[in-house]
Amino acid sequence: MRPRVGHIQFLNCLPLYHMLVKNGVVFDIDLFKDHPVDLCNRLLSGKLDISPVPAIEYARHADKVHLMPQLTVSSSGRVMSIIIVSKVPVQELDGKPVALTNTSATSQVMAKIIFREKYSITPVYFESPPDLPEMFREAEAALLIGDDALRVFQKPGNFYIYDLGEEWQQLTGKKMVYAVWAVRKPYAEKHPDIVSDVFRAFQLSLDMSIEHLDEIATEIARWENFSANFLKQYFRTLKFEFGDDYQRGLKNYYKMAHKIGAIDAVPELRFVEIKQFVNSKNRINK
Repeated sequence: MRPRVGHIQFLNCLPLYHMLVKNGVVFDIDLFKDHPVDLCNRLLSGKLDISPVPAIEYARHADKVHLMPQLTVSSSGRVMSIIIVSKVPVQELDGKPVALTNTSATSQVMAKIIFREKYSITPVYFESPPDLPEMFREAEAALLIGDDALRVFQKPGNFYIYDLGEEWQQLTGKKMVYAVWAVRKPYAEKHPDIVSDVFRAFQLSLDMSIEHLDEIATEIARWENFSANFLKQYFRTLKFEFGDDYQRGLKNYYKMAHKIGAIDAVPELRFVEIKQFVNSKNRINK
């Protein structure tokens, strides 16, 4: 039985998936590309078995899924691909309209926490597709994530740019987890060997991608509007870990999300059991 596996359609997940293609692992899985929110909906509806999902959605559906160990999209400070783009300094956004991209639930809550707890402001929020000119027709500022954010981060123009990874670290002093890999509970219970195989494939892909990071960045730069050096900088900024400090950072995020009413409760982090556990020896920041 081929597992149905989700893939975030942003550059931030490429190190995890690049070598799945090179190693031929994609022939053993059914891979579906989409935005994080849509992948979560597919997983919860039973259309996917394993998928990255917004970290906030695990808190909302912890009774339905388990977490994969050691796999996240995270940062320790700067992240580059989750930004607030503003026409005015952030302190002037109180009571002003702010457009939130509809492609990420975690970043929406994160932005609201930062505005409230760090800047003591309460903008008027509305969701929008991630089209900056359209967002700015009605908004004074906009939340962008993924490749849309990277394009603005690379060429900010005359706007004020706030990297939410940096903003989060300044506010909390902790690491931030944006996406986690989740497995539907019934699937994990019925197919533990397949879940373990998929996990090991991800770990191998990540290790090999990090070893060949320079050539991967050069390859991607041929068809993306980013230089190889910019992509190398970005990939080294990202973290894919889920150790104790990242778990503490995620739990702190959940506590703050609960405080503003974004989730009903702070969940326990419950992981699937991986058979013949493989510990990834390489890390992005090496």
